[in-house]
Amino acid sequence: MAPTQGICNSFKQELLKAIHDFTTSTGDTFKLALVTSASTIGAGTANLAAISGEVASGAGYTTGGTPLTIPSSMPSLTSTTAWTTFSNVTWSSSSITARGALLYNSTPTSGTNPAVMVLDFGSDKVSVSGDFTIVFPTADSSSAIIRIT
Repeated sequence: MAPTQGICNSFKQELLKAIHDFTTSTGDTFKLALVTSASTIGAGTANLAAISGEVASGAGYTTGGTPLTIPSSMPSLTSTTAWTTFSNVTWSSSSITARGALLYNSTPTSGTNPAVMVLDFGSDKVSVSGDFTIVFPTADSSSAIIRIT
């Protein structure tokens, strides 16, 4: 078992309902929750409560993940592609084994923490009393983590 990478189906519909705001200074708070190889999350994952196999709290990680920072001037539009990204995130002095992550929105007042996308790291990534860092793709219209063309 492992997470299956992709944009969550519910997110696609929620965009049309104006549930998510990726504006830099006034937008929603997005978080990244790490999951183990036992996780079965994928495009059908609708919210944080629906995830399985989240990394347990302790040794530098807290369940529910960590808030992400949206860089200035986001979201952006280049030609016909709208896109946004996040700053890299680090869990310092941690001991973590993670296979993937759920990017989700923690702002909506409904309390559902709607899912945005699932990341699959391809294999377990490990930190032992060190930094566990997620490096997001290049911030441009052809590589950014979230792109709509």
